[in-house]
Amino acid sequence: MNTNLTRRSFVRRSTLAAGVVAAAPFNILTAANTGDKVRCVQIGCGGRGTSAHLAATLKENVVAIVDVDENRLASAKKWLQGKGVEAEKLQTFTDYRRMFDKIAKDFDAVFIATPNHHHTLPALIAMQLGKNVYCEKPVCHDVAEARALRAMAAKTRVATQMGNQGHCEEGYRKLCEYIWAGVIGKVTETHSWTDRANGGEGPRPPTRPVPAGLHWEEWIGPAPYRDYHDDLHPHEWHGWYDFGNGSIGNMGCHVLDGVFWALKCEHPASIEVEQLRGGSDERYPTGCRVRWDVPLRNDMPPFKAYWYEGLNETTKGQPQGTLRAAKGDDRNLPPLLLELRKQYPDEELDRGDSGTLYVGEKGVIFTGTYGDRMHIVPYEKMKETPAPPRTLPRPKNIFEDFLETVRAGKTETAVPFEYGTRLTEFAILGNLAMKGGLHKKVMWDGPNMKVTNMPELNAWVKRPYRKGWTA
Repeated sequence: MNTNLTRRSFVRRSTLAAGVVAAAPFNILTAANTGDKVRCVQIGCGGRGTSAHLAATLKENVVAIVDVDENRLASAKKWLQGKGVEAEKLQTFTDYRRMFDKIAKDFDAVFIATPNHHHTLPALIAMQLGKNVYCEKPVCHDVAEARALRAMAAKTRVATQMGNQGHCEEGYRKLCEYIWAGVIGKVTETHSWTDRANGGEGPRPPTRPVPAGLHWEEWIGPAPYRDYHDDLHPHEWHGWYDFGNGSIGNMGCHVLDGVFWALKCEHPASIEVEQLRGGSDERYPTGCRVRWDVPLRNDMPPFKAYWYEGLNETTKGQPQGTLRAAKGDDRNLPPLLLELRKQYPDEELDRGDSGTLYVGEKGVIFTGTYGDRMHIVPYEKMKETPAPPRTLPRPKNIFEDFLETVRAGKTETAVPFEYGTRLTEFAILGNLAMKGGLHKKVMWDGPNMKVTNMPELNAWVKRPYRKGWTA
């Protein structure tokens, strides 16, 4: 770490940020070239960074790409060249701090598709500099980061968007309208599941040489330092507490979106792990059942939200493929889903990787991973039920929604940090329950952001950043 660079960078960014906040709301695009192409920077070029983010900004002006892996930078440039972009003009960086220091005046928006432990820091720096921010889910790594992002977004009034695309699609919006209209009566429990088994068992693998082209110091970033080992890069970091949020972090902001939105969730009163398989002090479990106890909210009754992930309790199977997915009878599925599958086999309720059942006084609603295939179970009952009025807008896809908001000089997107951080916080409280242990109810004081009955868990509510990595 070049500490002199770090100090200079901090002073420079702080000075720029002070001017931005004093003049908020501030938007380079609004001030100088409203209606023109959005000048974008991509942070993280693997996976969705290229296939989704860069693909969505091809008609805009991509001015720089950032990735800690030089091989990924080269691949992203080659991909862009294949799409007709003059990639040789792109600026490339392996450290987003250097990017912000060097070209802070040259772009309007950042797109973040890094490992989870690198989501919040570049988002905070960008907002301080008046930049609009699109960040993949989960938008943060711990609860304190959620609060910091929400506060900074409110203060700087830039456009922000969390990348859970289902929130822009028809299914979850229709779900809200059905539940708010009382079509299935009061909902008292929900059952959500995913096939992801993003965790592990045992100690860290042995130290290995850092792969050529991978900037390890920058990959570690604000997290506690460790030597390079297998089972981290490029995807397996999901399963480690220091870098990811397990299966909940990987899929929860998609699958629990309907639960959180339609049932108007606020802070749960408690969270508890009811079933646990695998895991360690450093790794998330490979199979788990979590319960959130949500208290009364205005006219909505208390309810229990259940989450089933990965492998079931009895299987001898193992996660498969790069996604670490449980398959077939290895999956950890809700008993209610298994019952409904027997009753209505043609509906293939377990067809996708994830889904949710909403149990009301007068019926059950199903949604897929992104709210897709939303219907009252069975479909025949859905067809017989008059649809409630459409009360929610239907935005364009999540990237168009963000880019058009930026181009118009506005701030309110379909999934602003005001909402995205609250959904993420709700989801990753499940991680706290995993740390608490099996059958140990975690009592949560949401307004004061603390665990009240197991104070040792509060070390995971707000984790310190490593020296040199600050906003």
